[in-house]
Amino acid sequence: MTARMSRVVTGVMVALLALPLGGCSYNRFVGQEEAIKTQWAQVENQLQRRNDLIPNLVETVKGYAAQEQDVYKAIAESRAKLAGATTPEQKIAAANEQSAALSRLLVIVENYPQLKSNETFARLMDELSGTENRIAVERMRYNETVQAYNTARRQFPANVTAKVFGFNEYKLFEAPPEAKVAPKVDFAR
Repeated sequence: MTARMSRVVTGVMVALLALPLGGCSYNRFVGQEEAIKTQWAQVENQLQRRNDLIPNLVETVKGYAAQEQDVYKAIAESRAKLAGATTPEQKIAAANEQSAALSRLLVIVENYPQLKSNETFARLMDELSGTENRIAVERMRYNETVQAYNTARRQFPANVTAKVFGFNEYKLFEAPPEAKVAPKVDFAR
């Protein structure tokens, strides 16, 4: 009985010592989840900025390259998907699809040199380029925030708190597979 009683007392002491640590972990997870949500809002903000610029860019390019309808359709569809996405996973997929469509649009631009000299187009491209850079920075910040949270929730003793209170892993914003292939520019046309 003494050995059993000793184990029970030891177990109770460990649990009592872990309580303050669990409370600290809980509060840290709450703070980190809020940071993730805030950082995701920044990503969405920049995606919306890009979405607002795209119709103007597409209309400008359409005037010069009317026969490239499939690219315009892909951009419009990806824009609609992004607008209708409700979860971060759906928004990530739609944003990646939109990035691929914009890459194809840039290839078209290379085939129409007179378009690049158009002042309106140049201004829109500058805005879009700046927006793409902002999106990249916000994606990076989002991923850093998610990585810190996911790492913390896997470390002991915080992993116990995470499991007890249901703090789940967040998904990183990863580039789509087609982003690994550079668009082909062909001046032969």
